[in-house]
Amino acid sequence: MARAARASSMRFEDRTLASTLGQLPWGLILMLVSVACIGTAALYSSTYTNPAESALPLRHAIRFAVALVLMFLIALVPIKVWLQAAWPAYLVTLAMLVGVELFGVTGGGATRWLPLGPINVQPSEFMKLALTLALARYYHNNLTHQSGRFFIHLPPLLLILVPAALIFKQPDFGTTLALFASGGVLIYLGGLYYRIIFGVVAAGLASAWPIYAFVLEEYQRKRVDTFLAQLTGQAVNTLDDGYQIEQAKIAIGSGGWQGRGFMEGIQAQLDYIPEQHTDFILTVIAEEFGFLGATGLLLLWAIILIWGLVIARSSASLFGRFAAVGCVATVAFFILFNVAMVLGLVPVVGVPLPLVSYGGTVMFTTMACFGIILSVHLGRDERLSSQGVI
Repeated sequence: MARAARASSMRFEDRTLASTLGQLPWGLILMLVSVACIGTAALYSSTYTNPAESALPLRHAIRFAVALVLMFLIALVPIKVWLQAAWPAYLVTLAMLVGVELFGVTGGGATRWLPLGPINVQPSEFMKLALTLALARYYHNNLTHQSGRFFIHLPPLLLILVPAALIFKQPDFGTTLALFASGGVLIYLGGLYYRIIFGVVAAGLASAWPIYAFVLEEYQRKRVDTFLAQLTGQAVNTLDDGYQIEQAKIAIGSGGWQGRGFMEGIQAQLDYIPEQHTDFILTVIAEEFGFLGATGLLLLWAIILIWGLVIARSSASLFGRFAAVGCVATVAFFILFNVAMVLGLVPVVGVPLPLVSYGGTVMFTTMACFGIILSVHLGRDERLSSQGVI
C-alpha cells in the first residue's frame, strides 16, 4: 500500500513502465473489455444468418484490440503533454473540417470525409476529443470567482459553435448534438449562472421551429415528423417511416424478462430490423437476453462512467478534471441517445452504442476518451500551470 502511494506521488516521467502500468485501474479496463465482448457476441448473433455480414464480429474484435492498444498509448502520455497539445489539436482539427467543406469526399449522401493520401479520415470524430481538451485548457487558464458571469463563457461557446456549424452542414446531426452535449456539460461545470442556463434553454426551445422549417434537410424533417406522430399516438405507416422503430419495439417486447436465449431471437435471426448490427444492436441483446440482460449492460456502462467521474474528481488540476468529465460526457451522450432512440423517445439520428455497435469510428473515439481518462488518473497528483507541471 505504501509502495502504491509512493508511486502515485512520483512525477509521471520518473516512473518506470511497470510501475505506471501497475497504477492503472485494471477493473475499469476489464469492464471495457467485457462490454466489447458483449458487443462481439451480439454481432455474431445478429449476422449469423447473413453470409454477407458474417465477418463483422471478427472485424469488431480486431478493431477493439487495436483501439485498446491506442487507449494504452494515450494513457501513457503525461497529462501535461495533453494540456500543451490542446490548442494545436483543436486548430488542426478545425482546419480539417474546413478542408472537408472544400475537398471532402461524399458518401451515403453526406460529405464527412477528408482525403489524406491513400485514406479518408472523418475530422468530426477527432473534434469530439479536441473540443474537450480545448475547453478543459480554457477553463484551466481562466476559471475565476467571476466564472458565473456570461462573458467568460463566450469563448467556449464559440469553440463549440464553429465546428458544430461545419459538422451540421455535412450533414451530421448526431455529432453536432454530441459536441453541444459534452461542451455544454463543461460550460455548466465552469460555473455559469442558472438564470443564464434557463435563458439559453428557453432560446433553444424558441428556435426549434425555425430550425425544423429552414435548417433541417428533408429526410431529417421526415424523421422528426415520424417521431412526433408516434409520440402523440397518431397513425404511422409501419411499413415505411415507422418500420424500424416498430420492429425494435417488437424485438424488445418479445424478449420479456429473461429473453429468448442466445441466437434464438426471431427479429435478429430473420433480420427484420434495419441496421440491427449498428445503431439498433440493443434490440438484439434485449430480445435474446431480455430486460435483465439489457439492463445489466447499461448498469455496466453506468459503473464505468461513474468510475470516470471519480477519476476526474481525484485530479489535482482543473485541466485533468475538465478533460476527464468532458470525455465521460462524450461517451455518456452516445449511450443515452442510442437507448432513447431505440426506445422511440427521440428521433432516429444514427448514434451507435459504444463498443457494442459495429463501427470503428465511435469505437476509436470512445477508447481515445478513456485513454485521456486514464492519463488523468496516472497524473492525478500533478498540479499544472497554464503551460505544464508547476
